[in-house]
Amino acid sequence: MITVTNLHKIYNKGKANQVNAVHGVNLTIQNGEFVVIVGSNGSGKTTLLNLIAGSVLPTSGSITIDGEDVTKLAEYERSKWIARVFQNPLSGTASELSIIDNFRLAAIRTKSKGLSIGITANFIKKVKENIATLGLGLENKVEQPIGTLSGGQRQALTLLMSVMDNCKILLLDEPTAALDPRSAEIVMQTADKIAADFKLTTILITHNLKDAWRYGTRIIQMGEGHILKDIEKSTQPNLRQNDLYDWFG
Repeated sequence: MITVTNLHKIYNKGKANQVNAVHGVNLTIQNGEFVVIVGSNGSGKTTLLNLIAGSVLPTSGSITIDGEDVTKLAEYERSKWIARVFQNPLSGTASELSIIDNFRLAAIRTKSKGLSIGITANFIKKVKENIATLGLGLENKVEQPIGTLSGGQRQALTLLMSVMDNCKILLLDEPTAALDPRSAEIVMQTADKIAADFKLTTILITHNLKDAWRYGTRIIQMGEGHILKDIEKSTQPNLRQNDLYDWFG
């Protein structure tokens, strides 16, 4: 469970250009929930995701994961719980390394690094089987440098890599923003399946209101650093896609 209590993030505090990016946010996300956060540019949604990830630290307030206070922990110290897929397909993978090498790095992301050879025949077989579920034909190209793939292919593989090391929380930071519609559909379907299959606590940041309506179990709208709406989809069976557009006037 993720608990955010009276969270604030202020940039340029005390200066003329001070920005209250996140302002007094209180939020509880239960294990296994799939939360979609929407909001206009500058609403605070990405800052909130960065605060949960640990890539920025709060000005005040607290964050706990499974009852453990992580407020002051750096991003790498939270990696035992959290995997993240970024907006830029070039992030999160080592471009010059092969697909199989990237999967191996993902598998030992939070483990002690020894001198043993990790890419065994069984490991390659497992990775190929996982990649085959994407239907992209990449299972036969695991020795190919991952940097030679399209953005959609890399994002789909990054999602598979995110669960190679038993994470509990999946953060999706506008993962389809740079993709064509077909690739975006594959990535979102893959994310939805992984979240369900592995019972991950998932947070998706998106500007795509169609995806916000279609995926997840809960929708949060942010504005000016505040949570404006917080809707459990199960309690709003008649929620329409057009309703989400109305939130933005």
